[in-house]
Amino acid sequence: MAKRPIPSPVEAPRGIPKASVDAKGRLKLPVDFQRYLDAVDGGKVFVASLDHLTARIYPISVWKENERFFDSFMEDPDASLHISFSVNELGAESEMDSEGRILLPQELRRKLNLENEAVWLHHYRGGINVYNAEVYQELQSRSAEDRAGKLRLLAQRGFK
Repeated sequence: MAKRPIPSPVEAPRGIPKASVDAKGRLKLPVDFQRYLDAVDGGKVFVASLDHLTARIYPISVWKENERFFDSFMEDPDASLHISFSVNELGAESEMDSEGRILLPQELRRKLNLENEAVWLHHYRGGINVYNAEVYQELQSRSAEDRAGKLRLLAQRGFK
C-alpha cells in the first residue's frame, strides 16, 4: 500500500488587505486568504465577534479548540460561560463558496456595520480579524502611539 504524502504546513496569509462585503452579506476573500482557509479545514469556518466590534473568522478546527477550552476552563466558569454566550450570540458556521466568499451572519453584519462596506483583513493567532473602517482607523492610530517604545520592548525580548 502506497504511503500518502505528508501535507506541508499551511502558510498563514500576511498583510492587511482591503476586501468587501456585498449586498448579500458575503465577504470576498483575497486569494491567499482563500488558500489558507481551504488548506486548513476545506473552507469550513466559524464567524463570530469576541468584542462586538471586530468580526473574527476561525477555521472550524481552531474554533473547536476554543470550545474545548470553554469546556475545561474551571478557573472562572462564569467567565467561560459568558464569553461563550457572547461569541455565539453573533456567531455562526459558514463555508467558503467556490468564488472565495464567506457569508457573514446577518446580525453580526448589522451590529458591526459590515453590510455593503469595505473591510480590512488581518490574520492573527489562528483566525482572521475583519475590521470595518472605524475600527481599522482606530487601530492605525493606536498602533502608531509610542511605536519606538513598542519596538524597543519587542527587540529586547527577541524580535528581529
